[in-house]
Amino acid sequence: MVKNKVIQVYDSPITIVTNDDKDYICLTDMTKTFEGGSSLIENWLRNKNTVEFLGVWERLNNPNFNSVEFDGIMMQVGLNRFKLSAKKWAEKTNAIGLLAKAGKYGGTYAHTDIAYHFGMWLSPEFNLLVIKEFQRLKEEEQKQLKSAEWLYHRFSAKANYKIQTDAIQKYLVPFSSLPKDKIGIIYASEAELINLATLGYTSKQWSEEHAQLTTSGKNHRDYLPLEDLIILDNMQGFNSYLMSQELSKEERFNLIQQEAQRQRASLIQSRTIQKAKDEQLSSFDNKLTQALNYNQHKDKHNPYEGNE
Repeated sequence: MVKNKVIQVYDSPITIVTNDDKDYICLTDMTKTFEGGSSLIENWLRNKNTVEFLGVWERLNNPNFNSVEFDGIMMQVGLNRFKLSAKKWAEKTNAIGLLAKAGKYGGTYAHTDIAYHFGMWLSPEFNLLVIKEFQRLKEEEQKQLKSAEWLYHRFSAKANYKIQTDAIQKYLVPFSSLPKDKIGIIYASEAELINLATLGYTSKQWSEEHAQLTTSGKNHRDYLPLEDLIILDNMQGFNSYLMSQELSKEERFNLIQQEAQRQRASLIQSRTIQKAKDEQLSSFDNKLTQALNYNQHKDKHNPYEGNE
């Protein structure tokens, strides 16, 4: 098991541990605000519906579950002498849904699915509060994870923009007929070339459709998924190379568009990217879904003007 986490319900701490990448909530902690305390777990385990639920859960999630032993336990449910503990349940059936933990932070722990079942048995209101606090905890974890990975690539894209501006200064500016006070148009045009070829829209188009976000200092790259940031980062270097080959803007646009599509197809299949996306479903992704619907805006007519 790894680092413990804690949520607060009714001002009472409830410990959460991780085992085999799965979260387990402490049932012992959940009983502390109820009369009867931890003895409630034993009462819950004596219930026929509880044992049936545990058996179904194990069959769905545990290929090593001992169904023969489970059937024997089910035959005893309802007898006055019937008693069942988390430790006994795990030992007899090879169950993984309940854990008996000794020492510091010891107690009975249950997989979140099972903990919610126990919480409902204790109190529907209490159970909903546990679910709400657990979801809040997971959202915070996801935000931290996304922040670390996403911000790294956001910074990398900004840093690598310098490579493109240096190439513009070396290969494009000397051959431009624009006056010095208009040279900035070249830099903005190249940034929009990357945006349109890679994303299918320009930053100018995004800003016009999201005026409120733009006013608050945001731009389209602040709302891009991880794979698009990686591709933008790569395309800036690719465009710099194409400039050195003295290709026209139209030729570079077509090559960048083709390469971006190839990389996107590859990244979509990437297990690393998919794992990050699965783990990072959070408020960021909700904002992205609501703020950006540009998959349906694939206008390839580039105005070649605007800002990065």
